[in-house]
Amino acid sequence: MGKKRIVIALGGNALGKNLPEQYLAVQETSRAIADLIEAGNEVIISHGNGPQVGMINNAMAAYSKTEPSHPAITPLSVCVAMSQAYIGYDLQNALKEELLNRGIKKNVATVITQVRVDENDPAFEHPTKPIGQFMTKEEADAAVASSGIQVMEDAGRGYRRVVASPKPAEIIEIDTVKDLLNAGEIVIASGGGGIPVIRQGNHLKGVGAVIDKDFASCLLAQQLNADFLIILTAVEKVALRFGTPEETWLDDITVDEAKQYMEEGHFAPGSMLPKVQAGVEFAESGVGRTALITLLQKAKDGVNGATGTRIIKK
Repeated sequence: MGKKRIVIALGGNALGKNLPEQYLAVQETSRAIADLIEAGNEVIISHGNGPQVGMINNAMAAYSKTEPSHPAITPLSVCVAMSQAYIGYDLQNALKEELLNRGIKKNVATVITQVRVDENDPAFEHPTKPIGQFMTKEEADAAVASSGIQVMEDAGRGYRRVVASPKPAEIIEIDTVKDLLNAGEIVIASGGGGIPVIRQGNHLKGVGAVIDKDFASCLLAQQLNADFLIILTAVEKVALRFGTPEETWLDDITVDEAKQYMEEGHFAPGSMLPKVQAGVEFAESGVGRTALITLLQKAKDGVNGATGTRIIKK
């Protein structure tokens, strides 16, 4: 197998739900990524941040109760930026250590990445992503009145802030990522889907939104002209009729086959569906581009064609 440029999208849950869990999780993650680098590939890492950004959001909300000068609602863009640095710090150190242990002298850098969204994206009219702590009806009404946020009742457990999930339109720091790659660095970028911003002239303004990390990773892979987009999940392969007696695991599928399976409703929204959607978008975006959906531990085998679900343009 020749050298490949690979964007690998880690799930936020794969990084643990708190500080000690994350420290341990990045050790295992780094071993799997180092396998790909040791095989001669050029690797760019993106990641989710669901548990981490929720933790940061809750911590800032708790702080606002003891420090009246702090706003009750910390901008979500700020929380995402904090999560990028906090995850990147652990991940780049663990990966650098793993590479040095293997005699590979490469630098690893985290780029705090902003991702522009369209302020007219219809997603802003229909926020769907609940975030942060649960509130009583009274607390929710007070938060809406003071901060103008939107809230929703969440599965009978109380009220939570709800934000939009717009599509990524532009990776602001893409040239910085390219410069680092050209210098032989390993780059961590677009963490948590990127810090969501809108452009106002020369000013970039943070917005209260969550960008799906699989779609952001897809855009990153396209703009870097990657050969592979690896979307990691909790199963080795994608399945049709998942969890039923007729469950069928998929190996190589074409873009058209994947679209048909999506239309037939085989993949759960908020779970496998966005991964397949992002995989299809990447695979059909250029010649020789392959999307791979698999387990972290199977990433190297998947690139070699031994396992995982690969989406290709026929």
